[in-house]
Amino acid sequence: MPSLKDLKNRIESVRSTRKITKAMQMVAAAKLRRAQESAEMARPYAERFNAVMGRLAAAVGDSESAPRLLAGTGKQETYLLIVMTAERGLCGGFNANIAKLARQDANKLLEQGKTVKIMTVGKKGRDALRREYGDYFVDHVDLTEVKRVGYDDAQSIAANVLSRFDAGEFDVAKIYFSEFENVVTQIPTAKQIIPADFAAPEEDQDSGGVFYDYEPDEEAILRDLLPRGVATAIFSALLENGASEQGARMSAMDNATRNAGEMIEKLTIEYNRSRQAVITNELIEIISGAEAL
Repeated sequence: MPSLKDLKNRIESVRSTRKITKAMQMVAAAKLRRAQESAEMARPYAERFNAVMGRLAAAVGDSESAPRLLAGTGKQETYLLIVMTAERGLCGGFNANIAKLARQDANKLLEQGKTVKIMTVGKKGRDALRREYGDYFVDHVDLTEVKRVGYDDAQSIAANVLSRFDAGEFDVAKIYFSEFENVVTQIPTAKQIIPADFAAPEEDQDSGGVFYDYEPDEEAILRDLLPRGVATAIFSALLENGASEQGARMSAMDNATRNAGEMIEKLTIEYNRSRQAVITNELIEIISGAEAL
């Protein structure tokens, strides 16, 4: 049974921990507000961009002169998996869930005899996959010094990916990130970015034969916009990840704070009972000594 001093030290230790988790919860809440606004503001642009690209891709169809970023290499043998996680932990299952989704896809591809290459964005994803898939790593992007993710960061990652595609290092590229829904819900998501996969806009399906005329032609526009589409998809994923990370951290620190409070209550009860037992024993000894006299 722990002594009174041990229990008191443990209570003070848990109280200190609760102060830290509470502070981290408040910091995450402040950062979440900005990150959520950035992610939500980027969504309309990404949706309209994808709608236009989907319309252009549908117009080009399976043309032999279609850009390689849209038509692909004609093979699906080598896959580049871009796993995007946080640089820091203490955010619940946020990083683990993204790594788990990437791990599942990697295992499926390897079972099918495909070649898998992995690029990680964020230290936690690299740490989670390095032991099992270290031999498949081809690059890592460190964003530790980046205070606030910008479009330039996404362009840098996109340029890296596009240069590898032009060099023939892979046939298909997918990004893995967590889509922000709310503070308690972040959805691990996989999205193919090369070859570009754009769905035809729903509004076109019931448009009654509306015709769009582009100048220059669709293929020329696609050649210019597809590289930007890769950067846009990566930027949207980074923003969604930023909001998801802060939401997950806020929720995790809130739970940790509650658990610390419950532990303090239990330890305090145990401390009071032990203290009462010590006092009772001392009284018994005093009474016994007095009776012996």
